[in-house]
Amino acid sequence: MRRVLPLAPAFALLALLLLASPAAAVNPDEQLPDPAQEARAVELSRELRCVVCQNQSIDDSDAALARDLRIILRERIAAGDTDKQAIDHIVARYGSFVQLRPPVRGDTLALWFGPLGVLVLGGVGAYLYIRSRTPAAAAALTAAEEAEAAELLKTDKAD
Repeated sequence: MRRVLPLAPAFALLALLLLASPAAAVNPDEQLPDPAQEARAVELSRELRCVVCQNQSIDDSDAALARDLRIILRERIAAGDTDKQAIDHIVARYGSFVQLRPPVRGDTLALWFGPLGVLVLGGVGAYLYIRSRTPAAAAALTAAEEAEAAELLKTDKAD
């Protein structure tokens, strides 16, 4: 006879999965009435970083600044801005750092290559530190020093 699992563990698993899912921080009062505009706003907000949380999009963040950015973005979209115009408006106000994937330009080189530079500098520093701690190879002995060392070794063996 086939045994059926009780439903309680399945419901508990479902509840855990629902609790583990990320919560959207967008409040209902922030949403645009037009579903097409709201979909654009959600798509664009995935490209913008919460400058307080640093690695969350503004839709995922509960920070007050992220809320302000969501509202500004939706206002720009409701005013008829294109996607590029809306993003450019926010970037002009908050800088390139607000973009999760900023373009590679002169002013964003530090964002793109700064971590690599720090890693290289750390590696060079570690190499120099380790190299300074290892003893230098013994200098070559002159013929007179070798003869003296051999004589000392002979006297030690004779004792």
